[in-house]
Amino acid sequence: MQQTDHEPRLIVETGLDLRIAEIIEPVLTAMDYRLVRVRMLNLNGMTLQVMAERNDGTMDVEGCEAVSVAISPVLDVEDPIDREYHLEVSSPGIDRPMVRKSDFARWTGHLVKCETSIMIDNKKRFRGKIADVNEEGFTVERDQVAYGEEPRVVIPFSALAEGKLILTDDLIRDALRADKLAKQQAANQNDEAEDEE
Repeated sequence: MQQTDHEPRLIVETGLDLRIAEIIEPVLTAMDYRLVRVRMLNLNGMTLQVMAERNDGTMDVEGCEAVSVAISPVLDVEDPIDREYHLEVSSPGIDRPMVRKSDFARWTGHLVKCETSIMIDNKKRFRGKIADVNEEGFTVERDQVAYGEEPRVVIPFSALAEGKLILTDDLIRDALRADKLAKQQAANQNDEAEDEE
């Protein structure tokens, strides 16, 4: 399954969080970043937490600063939040929320916990390894199978309410490897651009 730069999120916010997402997402898209999640939290007064990443799945301190600098004036103009707040821009982290189909494809083979909006196999909560992904949904290979349950369950993307990777040694290793590879590719692209000049 191909990852596209403007791939829509499967899981979106509601209320004020959704309004903020609608304001900042076009800014991020124009910068070649993708919005992962927006949350208003009651931390240190009010904190607006924005999770974002580059289209290649990486994020660093410079990226967080660039996103913060770009979205602050837009939020000031639109003014969706009626009180003082602190803006916090971060990467999704290794045990990240899974919000796009490509997230599931990218992290196939890793443990995920997810919740569905409807009952599937008499349950709404699932935990296990992402075994397979297609355009319609993903297959979870349960790591704890109760009596009478199928060891594998197919979860349609349309039924997904929440999903998150589970931190494991394998996940850390693969995330570090993917980050290193993305940095090498970015450096190669910069070298090629300098050669052309």
